[in-house]
Amino acid sequence: MPENHRASDRRKFVTRAGRTVNFTNLGFGSAPLGNYLRALSEEECDATLSTAWASGLRYYDAAPLYGLGLSEMRVGRLLQKHKSAEYTISTKVGRLLEPCEASEVNGLFFVHTPQVRFVYDYSYDAVMRSFEASLKRLGLDRVDILFVHDVDGFCHGGREGSEARIQELISTGGWKALTELRASGVVAAIGAGVNEWEPCARLLELVDPDLFLLAGRYTLLEQEPIDKLFPECARRGVGVVVGGPYNSGILAGKATYNYSTVPPEIAARVHALDAVCRAHNVPLQRAALQFVLAHPVVVSVIPGSQSVEECLQNVAALDATIPAAFWSELKTKKLIHPNAPTPS
Repeated sequence: MPENHRASDRRKFVTRAGRTVNFTNLGFGSAPLGNYLRALSEEECDATLSTAWASGLRYYDAAPLYGLGLSEMRVGRLLQKHKSAEYTISTKVGRLLEPCEASEVNGLFFVHTPQVRFVYDYSYDAVMRSFEASLKRLGLDRVDILFVHDVDGFCHGGREGSEARIQELISTGGWKALTELRASGVVAAIGAGVNEWEPCARLLELVDPDLFLLAGRYTLLEQEPIDKLFPECARRGVGVVVGGPYNSGILAGKATYNYSTVPPEIAARVHALDAVCRAHNVPLQRAALQFVLAHPVVVSVIPGSQSVEECLQNVAALDATIPAAFWSELKTKKLIHPNAPTPS
């Protein structure tokens, strides 16, 4: 198809202080390719990534955490085949990977990883070391975006732990390292990749980010960022990449929510959403993916794909048409925020 014909490969831009980063509406979240819950062959990963590229996806997100380096190596293998001007790539800092004993590997949800462990470190030196290590794993000489990874209560035991990590980032020079990389043109944009919206709001108070990667907190199930975070992002010209648009699976037919079992109240809400979907012949996954992109601060949505089939399902979900009456009924039944923008 011609460039920008599909909804999935249509472009959005973030421009701040003369720096422009462009995104396809649909990007590629590579966490599942880090052997999330199951081991993948290199051939499977290559096929999935090749399908994403052939489908028009030009924004790819990775992180040292995902497979303890595996996602960066696998994404890098695809991008090395293309000119850097053809794609946008983001990765993350905040965790250093270091060799360890087999018993010390801490891959969380990721299996059959390299024999390394991650160590949280948000200092100046750690940010620079993490960035250089990511370039080596990717096999690239640049990335477009660096996100500070997981300065949130989800990873650090609550709001107090999140604030401690944010203060560490600032007081030990981690944010200074990011601003130096941005000022020198080594990266085009900096920000944070988190599982909660509150750390994003806090960083807007303290520093000057360009972007946030917000996972699981702006979805068909949750729209709290509309009231405080998104208006401030719009005022300051800060873009938002939405990760986890399916709330880790529940909105795509899987029995997980926030990487765990589904609470009864969430199951009931999903049931109510699905009832409206069925009445309008709209698959729930399709609605979940299209909904988040309607907000003007959202520059891309990056569902994870672990197979060619999942990748193609995401492309098809974004390219399909949803009737306006569907969105109206969701608001009438108070299933989404009354002020939430919906696809036109």
